[in-house]
Amino acid sequence: MAESVPSSLTRLKEEFQKLPGIGPRSAERLAFHILKSDKEAAMALANAVRDVKDMVKHCRVCYNLTETDPCAICSDPRRDQNQIFVVEQPKDLLLLESTGLVRGVYHVLLGHIAPLDGVEPGDLTIDALVDRVKKGNATEIVIATNPTLEGEGTALHINSLLADLNVKVTRLARGLPSGSQIEYATRAVLQDAIECRRAF
Repeated sequence: MAESVPSSLTRLKEEFQKLPGIGPRSAERLAFHILKSDKEAAMALANAVRDVKDMVKHCRVCYNLTETDPCAICSDPRRDQNQIFVVEQPKDLLLLESTGLVRGVYHVLLGHIAPLDGVEPGDLTIDALVDRVKKGNATEIVIATNPTLEGEGTALHINSLLADLNVKVTRLARGLPSGSQIEYATRAVLQDAIECRRAF
């Protein structure tokens, strides 16, 4: 019996279905959209995917995503290198940065401590943060982890590691509701959280 769907189209659908939030129907729509697109548009997508995998890396200083190392924020002489905002993920950095209120720099943990999921402190960039504080001139560490159980646990762990160092440790104010994600906060909520941060 002849194959009713070309194998390359089936493979494309299967690859799309591996993406988060993409079910069989959405994968099929995307695959047929690519098939109907002109070759130039389809190859532009393929090249963008390749370039992201080939060119994007973590900044050696803050672990943000970048194509240059160190990243543009770490290299910016106008930034206050003495104030470090600690976030869980690069997307959290982008949201804080979009407020235009952060004058300091960042440190991206690349996750949060979650023992039930097998994520221990050593799996994150916490040691690099502590080394950065020890070797640098940081005067304030603003812990901007999400106000979730895991985010709070991560914040407490970091605070305990920095307790003996000569640095002020603050936490974003409760402009962020408990159980929420920085990703979904409005600019006003983030502004309150940044401006009303408090001592740990």
